[in-house]
Order: sequence, then structure tokens, then C-alpha cells
Amino acid sequence: MTAVSAILDRLRLSARILHMALTAVWAYRLRSCFVILGVGLGIASLTVIVAAIDGAERKAYEIVDTFGPDAIFVIGGDIRNRAVGQRFNTLTEADVEVLRQSLPGAYLVVPMRSQHNLPVRFERNKIQVSAIVGATEGYAQVWNWPLSEGRDFTAEDIERGAKVCLIGDAPARELFGDRSPLGQTIFIEKLPVQVIGRLIYRGTPTGGGTPIDERIIVPLTTLTQRFNLDRKYFRALRVKFTSTDNMAFHVENLRSLLRHQHRIAEGEPDDFSLLTADEILKFLSMFKGGLLVFLGITATVAVLVGGFVLANLFYLSVDERKAEIGLKKALGARDGAVLAQFLAEAVILTLIGALLGMTLGMGMAKLLEKLEILEILFSWKVFTWSTLSAVAIGILFGLRPARRAAAMVPIEVLKG
Repeated sequence: MTAVSAILDRLRLSARILHMALTAVWAYRLRSCFVILGVGLGIASLTVIVAAIDGAERKAYEIVDTFGPDAIFVIGGDIRNRAVGQRFNTLTEADVEVLRQSLPGAYLVVPMRSQHNLPVRFERNKIQVSAIVGATEGYAQVWNWPLSEGRDFTAEDIERGAKVCLIGDAPARELFGDRSPLGQTIFIEKLPVQVIGRLIYRGTPTGGGTPIDERIIVPLTTLTQRFNLDRKYFRALRVKFTSTDNMAFHVENLRSLLRHQHRIAEGEPDDFSLLTADEILKFLSMFKGGLLVFLGITATVAVLVGGFVLANLFYLSVDERKAEIGLKKALGARDGAVLAQFLAEAVILTLIGALLGMTLGMGMAKLLEKLEILEILFSWKVFTWSTLSAVAIGILFGLRPARRAAAMVPIEVLKG
């Protein structure tokens, strides 16, 4: 019974302390509003940052999934070492044939070139397309990019330089609206091409930040013939393997084969670059780490500002409430009870600030996402980090003013 009574006494004391804390928070409403706003702005920035980092992580995995774990992207020139005078046209038809015939595990090799920012029109509709890509048969398959309707290129299309194209989702909607583009003829500058396939919506940006859906694909021979391009070199190759097992082995095989083809001596750098899903994920992880550090510092500063606002206003509150504190202690209130009341007030205010901050942060994050500035993902982390940060601010920055209140001598305070 004694233990039960002790527990009940503690619960009643906690309830009284909480009631007094709520009463004090309401009694000093204006000051409470300043604390809530100070903490809320800090938590709002933390909410945006956590949601942005989660969104960036999700987008990274989307990009990797789109790229494909069973493929290697080969780019002419060493993109990691941009030396003066470096050649970028280093991939040839001979390279493609050797890879198709001699690279173990590879079952599809698609060379590519591109022209950028060309006018495209259909009837009275005119648009500017960011990329016109020239490729061989198997383009949709090699990029894991299904067609929503129509067909891919055939070997015959490539051989005779057919005036046909695959159209991305963005130009299809801009030129044709809700109509099907299949069978329609569009003009790329003055070149008429018939739409034979429409690619599904992807939504993933390319390396330059341009949405991948904003492109039109034509046979490689058509692109080089009609736009008078050098037919000897390709800008990039996409190689697809039968299995994702031991991709590191495939990478080394491909590198060795191309170095042999290009007669690169041992010790000399590659004149090409190889990109895999792992390489992209590694780069995105480094980018995410830098983003985490930068935004983490920003959030910490914002949260600390809220904490300093709370501490300063609580010091002022302790000075103004000396008579109240002295009277409570004269009537038998213990130092621990006074300390607990002030800490309870601080935590209540910071938790209200956290709710306000999360609401503001979610609104700001949605706006940034709508403006396509940041990729946002709300998860349990937002609520957890915001709540824990609010409690930590309340305890850390409210502890010293609370100790000062608890340390007051009743007689001296009441005399004053």
C-alpha cells in the first residue's frame, strides 16, 4: 500500500505541476507566442531539410532503377578528367562490332548520337525539343523504357535511314494533346518523320537536369545523313548484359577491350568513361552527404536561434515571477517541483512550436516541390526528428533558467 500511495502521490504532483505549467503558459500568452514562433521557424527548416533529404534519396534510387543494374553506359572522352584538348569523339563503329562479337555476357549494344534544341512542328503546333537522339534498333529495350503504343526500330529502319521516330511523352502531349501520335508525320526542322512509337512517361531528369521525356529518337543513320554529321564516331554506347551478377567483372572486361581497341598503353588514362548503376549511386550518395552537411548546419543554426529565444524569454520570465516563485517555496514547494514546472513550460511551448513548425515546413516543402526546386518525401522521420528536437530545445535551453528559479531563497525574494 505504501508503494502504491507513493506512486499516486507522484502522479498527483506531476498533474499539479503540469496544470501550473499550462496555466503559466496561458497567463503569459504574448511571451509564449514569441517562444512558439522562434522554435516553430527552426523546426520548419528542419522539416523541409529532412523531407528534402528523404526525397533526394528516393530520387537517387529511382534514377538508379531507371538506369538499370544490368547495363553499362559508355561515353566518349574521360568525363572525370577534362584536360585541355581532350578528344570526345573516340567511339567508333569498329568498337560497336567488337563489343557485339567479343564481349562476354553482352547481348545488346546500342550506339547513340544527338542534336540539341531543334524546332519540331505538327500542323500549327511548334515546340523546341531539347534532344533529338539517333540510335539503332533496341533503343527502348536497352534503356528499359517500354513503349506505351507502337513499335521500336528494326534493322531495316536503320539500314535504309528510314524517316521514322519514337516520341517521348512530353513532345507527344505538346504536339498532339490527347490524340494518339502513331502514324502522324512531324517535322524536325525541315525533316519529315513518321511517329512509329510512343515511349511511356519516365519523369527522371538527365545529367543536365532536363527531363528525359523531352526527347525524340530517330534512326542513327537518319540523324547522321539528314543533319550532315560525322558518321565515323558515336557520342555514347549503351551495353546490356544477360545477368547482373559480377558487374564489376563485366566493367573490367569492357574497359580492357576498349583500351585494346584504342591502343592505349599501360599507365595512360582511358579516352572513354564507363557509368554503371553503382557508379551513379556512389556519386549520388556523395552528393547527398554534402547536402546533408550543408542543410544540417542550416537546420542546427535555425534550431539554436529558437533555443536562444526561449532561454532569453525564460530568464526574463523568472525575473518577473520572483514573487510567485518565492510564495510557492515559502508554502513548501520543493526546488525539484519548481524546476520541473519551468521545464514543463519550456517543453510545452517547444512542442507547440514543433507542431507549428511541421505545418509551416510541410507547406514550404510542398511549394518547393511544386516549383520543382526540391524533391520532397514526408515520412515518419519528419515527425520523429521534429518532436525530439523540440523536447531537446525545451530541456537544454530551459534548464538553466529553471535552475535559477529553483535556487531562489524565498525570504530574500519576498523581501524584494
